[in-house]
Amino acid sequence: MDKTHKQQYFSTELLSWYLRHRRDLPWRRSKNPYYIWISEVMLQQTRVDTVIPYFHRFVERFPTVQALAEAPEEDVLKLWEGLGYYSRARNLQGAVREVHERYEGTVPNTKAEISSLRGVGPYTAGAILSIAYNKPEPAVDGNVMRVLSRYFLIEEDIMKPKTRILMEKLAQKLIPEGTAGDFNQALMELGAMVCKPRSPICLTCPVMEHCAAREAGMEEELPIKKKAKPPRPEWRMAALIAGSGDHAGKVLIRQRPQEGLLARMWELPHTEVPFSYKEAQPSSAEAVPVLFDLLVEQLAEETIGVVPERWFMHAEHTFSHIHWDMQIVLCSMEPGVLPTDAGMLLPTHYQWVDSKAMEAYAFPNVFLKILNQYFASCSKK
Repeated sequence: MDKTHKQQYFSTELLSWYLRHRRDLPWRRSKNPYYIWISEVMLQQTRVDTVIPYFHRFVERFPTVQALAEAPEEDVLKLWEGLGYYSRARNLQGAVREVHERYEGTVPNTKAEISSLRGVGPYTAGAILSIAYNKPEPAVDGNVMRVLSRYFLIEEDIMKPKTRILMEKLAQKLIPEGTAGDFNQALMELGAMVCKPRSPICLTCPVMEHCAAREAGMEEELPIKKKAKPPRPEWRMAALIAGSGDHAGKVLIRQRPQEGLLARMWELPHTEVPFSYKEAQPSSAEAVPVLFDLLVEQLAEETIGVVPERWFMHAEHTFSHIHWDMQIVLCSMEPGVLPTDAGMLLPTHYQWVDSKAMEAYAFPNVFLKILNQYFASCSKK
């Protein structure tokens, strides 16, 4: 089969398969570009099953461009809580504010305009333009690159920009006239449901017959993808500071800096521990006083005086470039250093919260899990 017929076969069979077997997903029930935009941002780095309830809650709370543009950032982050990659939420709201101010609340329908918005890259732009406006623009993500690599036997590293450009040009050629939205979703669907990263289900693939990777026995070797650097390990000690008196039943949390990782979100006070102390790491209920001292010193710099009581739990969290290995220490306030009911005030970036008040603050997932476990343990006593 020559190249032209191979491409035509692929496009025709794939689209036919999709129209028969596509999943009923909430964002597919509307051509609203704002809803499609939200779904595409949420789906980055996140499974479909995880996204569905978040999508429903988000569009219920922010049903229009204006609603999201005018919302306090903390409300947006709270609804995003648990999805991770919080810069996605900030970029989305920032771009939506641009749409509200520059385009009277209408999501642009040209590549130049939509690509100028904050955080909108080639994939997101292509997805919105094709799905919402049926523009013949490619939407190339990891699923799409995997499908194209296998079907056309493309042995180029998909992490290289030139390979992505090659894929985008190929994907655009494959779009049948007038069906850009359905075709791009068909490519994504095939990658998600059939042409999986491991153990692709070739026997149910609608384009199996002319898949070059299957014919060459290379379906599990493609795509070629250079391994990313492993996340940098960091060891941290966190203080779970229990309140007393008027603050009994509460814990002390602090807000992160205005810029940088997890900006403006809330957390337990914690500090990075030098790896020179790594071998002295406490496990389970064992305590290492010198490490507790490091935690006390760091908090004292913020005028927070604490007394470590006991080890509480271990937690881990992996970001794209950092892995946190955390030991959580149950602490109490140091008497006389910072009275909890009168006298000196807490620094403005600290707050006392109980399990109910937590609902008003956005936490990274790792701290949300720690706090939920702590309050659950308190309720059992």
